[in-house]
Amino acid sequence: MKFAPLIDPAVRKPAPKPVRVDLRKAFGIGTGLWAIALVVSLVLLAFDRDTMPLVTMCVCGVVIGVLLLIWEYFDRWDYRRLGE
Repeated sequence: MKFAPLIDPAVRKPAPKPVRVDLRKAFGIGTGLWAIALVVSLVLLAFDRDTMPLVTMCVCGVVIGVLLLIWEYFDRWDYRRLGE
């Protein structure tokens, strides 16, 4: 019965363990995409287009991506250190 876990919590399946994901790939790809967008917006700015807000947004994206990569490095370092 599909409503059995709602009525009786003892019949619920145990929750799966969380998966440790490599965030370096996600943060690296995101930062790379922001860097590509920054280059494109700088090229458009060089051709007298008004793309200064885009340049600012892309710079912020790259900075946040680098900060997340630094955070992930130290988080993984703590994870490996505590696992020993």
